[in-house]
Amino acid sequence: MADSLVIVESPAKAKTIGKYLGSKFIVKASMGHIRDLPKSQIGVEVENDFNPKYITIRGKGSVLKELKDASKKVKKVYLAADPDREGEAIAWHLAHYLEINESDSCRVVFNEITKQAVKDAFKAPRPINMDLVNAQQARRILDRLVGYKISPLLWKKVKKGLSAGRVQSVAVKLIIDRENEIEAFVPEEYWTITAQLKQGNATFEAKYHSLGGEKRELGNEADVQEVMKAMGASAFTVGEVKEKERLRNPAAPFITSSLQQEAARKLGYRASKTMSVAQQLYEGVDLGKEGTVGLITYMRTDSTRISPIAQEEAKNYIEEKYGPSYAPEQPRVYTKKNSNAQDAHEAVRPTSVFRDPESVKEFLSRDQFRLYKLVWDRFVASQMSSAVLDTMTVDLNVGSGAVFRAVGSKVKFPGFMKIYVEGNDDGTTTDDEKFLPPLAVGDVVATESIEPKQHFTQPPPRYSEARLVRMMEEVGIGRPSTYAPTLETIQKRGYVAMEEKKFIPTELGELVIQMMEEFFPEILDAEFTAHMEDDLDHVEDGKEDWVKVLANFYTSFEKRLEVAEEEMKEVELQDEISDELCEKCGKHLVYKMGRFGKFLACSGFPDCRNTKPIVKDIGVTCPKCHEGKIIERRSKKGRYFYGCDQYPGCDYVSWDKPVSKPCPQCNSVMVEKRNKSGAKLLCTQCDYSEEVIEDQEPAEL
Repeated sequence: MADSLVIVESPAKAKTIGKYLGSKFIVKASMGHIRDLPKSQIGVEVENDFNPKYITIRGKGSVLKELKDASKKVKKVYLAADPDREGEAIAWHLAHYLEINESDSCRVVFNEITKQAVKDAFKAPRPINMDLVNAQQARRILDRLVGYKISPLLWKKVKKGLSAGRVQSVAVKLIIDRENEIEAFVPEEYWTITAQLKQGNATFEAKYHSLGGEKRELGNEADVQEVMKAMGASAFTVGEVKEKERLRNPAAPFITSSLQQEAARKLGYRASKTMSVAQQLYEGVDLGKEGTVGLITYMRTDSTRISPIAQEEAKNYIEEKYGPSYAPEQPRVYTKKNSNAQDAHEAVRPTSVFRDPESVKEFLSRDQFRLYKLVWDRFVASQMSSAVLDTMTVDLNVGSGAVFRAVGSKVKFPGFMKIYVEGNDDGTTTDDEKFLPPLAVGDVVATESIEPKQHFTQPPPRYSEARLVRMMEEVGIGRPSTYAPTLETIQKRGYVAMEEKKFIPTELGELVIQMMEEFFPEILDAEFTAHMEDDLDHVEDGKEDWVKVLANFYTSFEKRLEVAEEEMKEVELQDEISDELCEKCGKHLVYKMGRFGKFLACSGFPDCRNTKPIVKDIGVTCPKCHEGKIIERRSKKGRYFYGCDQYPGCDYVSWDKPVSKPCPQCNSVMVEKRNKSGAKLLCTQCDYSEEVIEDQEPAEL
């Protein structure tokens, strides 16, 4: 008969741990938090040291009764929620409900759900860490004060259903500030001159570098003509050759933010999806004969620390698989990415490097496998030797003082690059195999072509989810557990929308931020919000009193509220009227903002609830009925697709964008396919394809 009860958050975690602990333990799930602040009121006694008035979460009655009954049948109760602030708070609330003394050794934590880690954790239970609990309480109360004090003002002055938040409002402001930068951007003209050259059978590329010994930019066509005139019809002669060896080091193992960013770049995952799949890998997957195993360590972390045991295991694997030269003499140690990083947990890594992705692929879903492989590859690469590259820089003289430069590199020793190379936000990878033929000073090379090209500088790019997470991390707002929920919230509130996987602010978002800038500038100040995050970290470390942190914030906040109540003007949001008429009642349709952007709705709401998506004509005749026009639409999940405007009379539909140009081989319709390396036109009937030539310039210069 069992003599101990273990409580975790989820059934999946309970199932995994239950198999490790055996019959003397009952393992049950609390299904997340059991208590929270009430939704119907602020739930905080500001005058009584910010005392929170917690209530049992609706629907948790049966779960709590089951836990209470089970606790009465055992000698000991262990609280094994996740090893972070939220997990500690869940354990504290459970202890309160089950009448467990928080100073008893009832708390069990583990960074990975493996048999050894779990058994080791149960050998050293500890009391509940009230510093962690108080840090979570302080954050929850801060967010409640901001949300429940400012939101009613916005409801009264602007529109019902609006909300404000410490972190979400700063995130929206970042998106608006970027949009303003884009609108204010003035493109500047610049030119390049590229020469395609040949030495023996090898061709290579060189670009204009300088004229008359000066590095002179090409700002217009006149500058180009000056260089072309100086070049004349002269041949390219090698003037200088520089060769050197350089090292390229691997990226650090994943933390929460870098995992979300890289999963977005390489797998196309939203931040919320990344965290959901990572949670599954952490809580455990049934591996057949091996049983249920947690495949990765805890995924909410901002530490790049790796345990010595994991480092040693990685070294043994690397030497066994690739040879001793692929493992550095000393284990790699990565410094914290920022001074605010908490070092309580390790980086995100596989629980065993010997459990390589291919060996567990049959037990994983496609999403699980892809994310696990990303984590595994990144970790193993982070413990490997540096790559060694031979680089070659060649200056070629032509005509009267014009110099062109060719740069190439060759991987001499791949090191970590044998497994993994980090991506970037532009979707490109570094070309470390750009070959240059053997060249010596005085060599005259053949000229195949010389191409001057006009360009214009580009505005800074809009934020993708990956870029926004990186920016939030850089300015110090939010923490590993808050990035994904923040991105979800600002979209649900209608403050921002996604367009081609990039954030754009809505009129509603701009209006709310404008009003908050006037009356609550501190809430929108990234530096102020980052300082608050530091204070919460200090509470967690036991260096600050949580009540004092709240009091310091509320003193000035309360004064701001009083001024806003008196001076904030009411704003009436006017719907933009379209030219289209409602086919159901004849009234004009108006533009509304929804979760996935704008749509059309009847101005006769609520009497008429007709809505229509906004469609875009792409200028292509339907290839099926040859009468309708192809229009761009959005699915219920926000994904673009293309269909005939004569639907349901014509049911033509395509996820890929059709183009007006027919296939030159079979005359069938062609579609545009895009990926990170560019765009292609593909025939839908035969195997014909062609590259789409685009002028891809750097996003920022």
